[in-house]
Amino acid sequence: MKCARGIFGITLALALIGSTSWGQTGDSSTMEKVTVLPNSRVDSRPFQTFYLVTATQQNDALDVVTAVRNIMPADVKIYWVSGQNAIVMRANPDELMLAQKVINDLDRPKKLYRLTYTIIEMDGGKRVGIQHFAMVLVSGQRTTLKQGTKIPVATGSVTEGSSQTTQMTYLDVGMNFDATLEQYANGARLRSKVEQSGVAEEKSGVGAQDPIVRQTVIEGTSFLTPDKPLVLGSLDIPGSTRHLDVEVVMEQIAP
Repeated sequence: MKCARGIFGITLALALIGSTSWGQTGDSSTMEKVTVLPNSRVDSRPFQTFYLVTATQQNDALDVVTAVRNIMPADVKIYWVSGQNAIVMRANPDELMLAQKVINDLDRPKKLYRLTYTIIEMDGGKRVGIQHFAMVLVSGQRTTLKQGTKIPVATGSVTEGSSQTTQMTYLDVGMNFDATLEQYANGARLRSKVEQSGVAEEKSGVGAQDPIVRQTVIEGTSFLTPDKPLVLGSLDIPGSTRHLDVEVVMEQIAP
């Protein structure tokens, strides 16, 4: 019986040694018990870093990351490193190859367009003047163009001792264009705002030097076909028989 108990004790001790290890952490009399999980393993899949070249805007880069994430299995590790404009992945080799293909398809230069606004001044059905305003746009990005003058307007005054300082602000007067162009299959969608402003001849009743600014705005969404002009609207000129027709045309210049 004593022999059997001895054998059982040795067997139990060996079993405990197989699942538990001891490590010294400081004083020789203090030991720390470390349990080794039998099912734990180190992820041996390779990782790869993909640097985005043309998707420099954060929204564009995150769209690429989202697309890669959506087509990959749930266990694939995908990290976005904004400071390096890069995607880091840990996955199987065939999954890394698929990710490379998707990134190559999406990380491409955006198309470049030239947008030309034409302001045609008409008087009684006769053309009396014409102006062109052109801007270069990247698909999906907002672009503005202003031409005119700044009008000073007194907004208040500050008195310090015997001196008085007048506070001024400046109003933009002239033509103002705000455009965002987004590529579609056979053309582009244009979100556009055209604003015309000017100083009226009459004076404001608020202050002797306060001007009256007249303003006309055309704002909306249009669909453009390359090289085909589109009339956005007309602006009447107060106090006259004249009006301005606003026309826009788009042409692709790259790639």
